[in-house]
Amino acid sequence: MQSEHPITAWLKRSHAVSFTLYASVVAFCLYTCIFALRKTFGVATYEGLAYWGVDFKIWMVTFQVIGYMISKFIGIKVVSEMQTTYRTRGILVMVSVASVSWLFFGLTPAPYNLIFLFFNGLPLGMVWSLVFGYLEGRRNTEVLGASLSVSFIFSAGFAKTIGGLVMRDWGISEFWMPFTSACIFFAPLLLFLWLIDKLPPPSAEDEALRSKRQPMSGPARMAFVKTFGPGLVLLIASYALLTIYREFRDNFSAEIWQSLGYGDKPGIFTQTEIPVSITVLVAIAVLMVIRNNRRALLINHLMVIFGMVMTGVSTFAFQQGLVSAPVWMTLVGMGLYFGYIQFNSIFFDRLLAAFQYAGTVAFLINLADSFGYVGSVSVLFYKQFGHTQLSWLNFFMSTGYVLSVAGTLLMTLSLFYFMRKHGSWKGQPTNG
Repeated sequence: MQSEHPITAWLKRSHAVSFTLYASVVAFCLYTCIFALRKTFGVATYEGLAYWGVDFKIWMVTFQVIGYMISKFIGIKVVSEMQTTYRTRGILVMVSVASVSWLFFGLTPAPYNLIFLFFNGLPLGMVWSLVFGYLEGRRNTEVLGASLSVSFIFSAGFAKTIGGLVMRDWGISEFWMPFTSACIFFAPLLLFLWLIDKLPPPSAEDEALRSKRQPMSGPARMAFVKTFGPGLVLLIASYALLTIYREFRDNFSAEIWQSLGYGDKPGIFTQTEIPVSITVLVAIAVLMVIRNNRRALLINHLMVIFGMVMTGVSTFAFQQGLVSAPVWMTLVGMGLYFGYIQFNSIFFDRLLAAFQYAGTVAFLINLADSFGYVGSVSVLFYKQFGHTQLSWLNFFMSTGYVLSVAGTLLMTLSLFYFMRKHGSWKGQPTNG
């Protein structure tokens, strides 16, 4: 019998604070490195390059997001059914493919190198839910999930800052910058992947406080959808709006900052994301003290609604000249991530726990993400082929208003649905 690794043994004996600190820091650092494998190219504008009447960067974002979207649909089955023993190896293979794709992107002339954006996004779409699999179903999942989730807020700015510095200080071209940045992040990625693999599985107390987490077969997934169908439609539609807004803000932040007069300041990406990361982390971590899962699910809904309203109000304030551009971008970032972070971490975890439903968050995350990225691709095409005259900045503000109004309505209906559903809940059906 294989002996237990000393780090795993220590984590089992350690105080809850030590365990939480270890898991939070490792998860945060791991996904910061992983996210950089996808997003550093966003700092470059590829100005002057266009093919078939479309900007080269639009094609880059489109090819990568299509790969990412397809990956989410694949993940509904693959990740939901994956045994925990294969999780680490699966992540390693996926990040390796994504990194090598940037090498071939640099080697291949444009526009033929666009295919490697697709192969960069294809494996990375499944990595998030695999990483979250180490953290779900624990009594302190709020803190762990929030720590993991804020990594892509922080990394969205940090990765672009590194990419910008690589081009400015090292003289690396826009085409080789993504691979150079990937090389910088890959070694620490391997270290943190090894460290997170040492986490022990959820304890019996964890399972009692939340619910047992296990792979979900095809019949199990269908049973869940049939049980919560109307509520899932509302949640997925809400999440699609958040995904569209987040992807737009992330992929075209360089163009937005240029329009705002900050195009020559690479540090602005990190400067605005750090307060967003800290605020969202603290707000979501506080939910850990709520032991009643039904009450927590209610508050999760209210926090998402608050964020959506905040997005619209702050955009209106910016248009009226009441706040500066950096303050506005920080506020819309907070509003966006009050919702987006929850869907990628604790929202679905609390949903399973509230109904004591045995399953895995990986299924729900991939299900929501798959439709979210369909929406993201659709809006990208709508902007490029239907409203090319509209600036990135104005389109971003318009999208914020849509998120604020439509998202608030959808989440309010979802809140009423799940509260009513919980009141009549008789227990988990047989789900194969």
